[in-house]
Amino acid sequence: MLNTTEKIIKHKTGLLNLAEELGNVSKACQVMGLSRDTFYRYKSAVDEGGVEALFERTRRKPNLANRVDQVVEDAVIKSATDFPAYGQARTSNELRKQGVFVSASGVRSIWLRHNLANFKARLKALEAIVAADGGILTEAQVQALEKKKQDDEACGEIETAHPGYLGSQDTFYVGTLKGVGRIYQQTYVDTYSKVAHAKLYTTKTPITAADMLNDQVLPFYEGHGLPVLRIMTDRGTEYCGRVDTHDYQLFLAINDIEHTKTKVKSPQTNGICERFHKTILQEFYQVAFRKTLFKTIGQLQADLDEWLAHYNTERTHQGKMCCGRTPLQTMIDGKDIWNEKLLN
Repeated sequence: MLNTTEKIIKHKTGLLNLAEELGNVSKACQVMGLSRDTFYRYKSAVDEGGVEALFERTRRKPNLANRVDQVVEDAVIKSATDFPAYGQARTSNELRKQGVFVSASGVRSIWLRHNLANFKARLKALEAIVAADGGILTEAQVQALEKKKQDDEACGEIETAHPGYLGSQDTFYVGTLKGVGRIYQQTYVDTYSKVAHAKLYTTKTPITAADMLNDQVLPFYEGHGLPVLRIMTDRGTEYCGRVDTHDYQLFLAINDIEHTKTKVKSPQTNGICERFHKTILQEFYQVAFRKTLFKTIGQLQADLDEWLAHYNTERTHQGKMCCGRTPLQTMIDGKDIWNEKLLN
């Protein structure tokens, strides 16, 4: 079996041989789909250096003498974690104050070599240093890490330690069933394992929000020996109100569950539920309503429960913690983390 290099040489010599056989360069180039200029380049190379000259020439090795001194490179790398928010131009200017002279493009080249080319990469390097050394952070480093945390939350990336550590609850408007009316779905997703629960109602009230937790969520996690420590919701009236009179707030207080609310006008901070709603709309509702004419909410709930069983136990998930496992398997594997915390 010919390797790639041998195939390339055979192709090039084939053009030269065909032209000699036909006695017509133009015809040979037309048959081979190459230009006359290419033919004469190949012919000139063979005339000067034989068939070996047709081998692909590898790129020459970079001239390391053109690189900056090691002292300068170390200063740029150190600046990347000392001041991760600085761009290449500002880094160049700040280093010049210290007597380290390197251009903005030079800074960029060094960053590229050490995987520090963007803000998040530099923050990742800073987090690795802090994790390894446990040193005291400067004010600039603290501000940069806080900004990263806010950006992560805005993009739906939430800090979560183990199954049950933080749940995300939201209301999803399904549509209108003839003879039934408006249908709302109460959704609960564990932010660590992505195990999801959903129940349908004809209203969205504090009672239905609490009923969802009481009927499905808390029994499920109690059955697996896991707590539900905190729940995050938006600021809808079904979740927020006076603590002493609001049914949902009272339910959380009775069960010793902490309540976290998303930022005002920032639904993306509850992004895990938002993403699940997109999935359930595309994979379940848009398919189910085309296949079946539902007459009761119970009929729709039965099909929904069947799909949720598939979602939690069979469908692989590409989330940050799941990494290709199913949500239920991720939760089971994550129980060890909770058990370790409990023992400690």
